[in-house]
Amino acid sequence: MVADNLKSVLSKLPPEVKLVAVSKFHPAEDILEAYNAGQRRFGENRPQEFAAKVAGLPGDIEWHFIGHLQTNKLKLVLPYASLVESVDSQRLLDAIEKWGSEHDKVIDVLLELHLGAEETKGGFTEEEILDIFRPDRRSSYRHVRFRGLMGMATNTDDQSVVEADFARIEALKNKLNQEYGLPDFTELSIGMSHDWPLAVKHGATIVRIGTAIFGSRS
Repeated sequence: MVADNLKSVLSKLPPEVKLVAVSKFHPAEDILEAYNAGQRRFGENRPQEFAAKVAGLPGDIEWHFIGHLQTNKLKLVLPYASLVESVDSQRLLDAIEKWGSEHDKVIDVLLELHLGAEETKGGFTEEEILDIFRPDRRSSYRHVRFRGLMGMATNTDDQSVVEADFARIEALKNKLNQEYGLPDFTELSIGMSHDWPLAVKHGATIVRIGTAIFGSRS
């Protein structure tokens, strides 16, 4: 089932858009089925589960961390994550820089923009992200590589609201690239199982799809 679902998703997804198969809460057997069908990029959102799966699954998997990351759990994630998609606060960003400095490692990250109406969603405001990219501030992050932005649209069936959220984060990414000419700042991670076509319309380079591949969470 997983392999068939994966094939169906990939058949609709533009080839230039990266698929992160969101494997959180699903067993290693399901991940291996997707892996054996050719998928190499997976997303997890709980540090302990992430670390356990990294240890028990093939070494050529490109792991993305996509959930809220507490600063006291960095050691479970940063040694193994190809991309931390969910840097959602100044405190976390500074802690990642400190960890990278201590371990002589540069961490690839996406900054999470607070999109949508829900106050429970994390993330920076546009103003906070623009402030981080001031040259005098950005230069202090020697162990963080800013790769782009991430966001989650409002949880609604109103596609015009979702589209407005995606347009907003797309505009911010474009503004940062235009103002600062950032060669590594190429990624826009928006869109999930239910709204990824709208995300692609608004410049998504990464989509995070779980349910459409693995089924509902257990």
